[in-house]
Amino acid sequence: MPNTLILLFHPDFATSNVNRALCEAVAELPGITVVDMQAQYSDGVIDVDAEVARLLAADRIVLQFPVQWYSTPPLLKAWQDAVLTRMFYLAYQDEGRLLAGKPVLIAATAGNVAEAYTPAGQNRFSLRELLRPLEATAHRCGLAWQEPFLIYETRKADTEALQLAGEHYAGRISRLPCPITEPARESIQPLHAANAGLLLLAGTSLARTTG
Repeated sequence: MPNTLILLFHPDFATSNVNRALCEAVAELPGITVVDMQAQYSDGVIDVDAEVARLLAADRIVLQFPVQWYSTPPLLKAWQDAVLTRMFYLAYQDEGRLLAGKPVLIAATAGNVAEAYTPAGQNRFSLRELLRPLEATAHRCGLAWQEPFLIYETRKADTEALQLAGEHYAGRISRLPCPITEPARESIQPLHAANAGLLLLAGTSLARTTG
């Protein structure tokens, strides 16, 4: 059973219905470890030794977070600066090179509608485009980039939508490949949850639901 490490970077996890639903949906899956990084490092001081050990022990890596001003939460950037800089610039032979081929999945949530992330929308660029720095980082680190799992309109999610989001997240996590040399290629189709205002974009084909 592959070990899947989910690093959750949410500055206020207790108030996030969607991110909590996602974590709860996958917490009992075999081989899953979910780490609330904000709770772990509330003072902002990252234990680099511990984080390196986590990454080396994992077969698959998931970075879960809300998008904030077109970027990641500050703690995720600080984690990258501390952990990845050491692994790939200071200890590549003993640490960084050992991550090569491990799949990495971005699970990102956004409060706005999907249409806002278009050339004609408020945000001008797609959410996928705004995640390019993370894709570049994955490429630099030799990680196998997976098509991101994206959720829009999180503030409008009702109970049905939260359950649906969790189910699709659990399914996506379960289908992540084991360490590979080339990223898996998956088609992306949108899913609208009726009466919820929630739009999911996951790296899998999803059918429109009603009722």
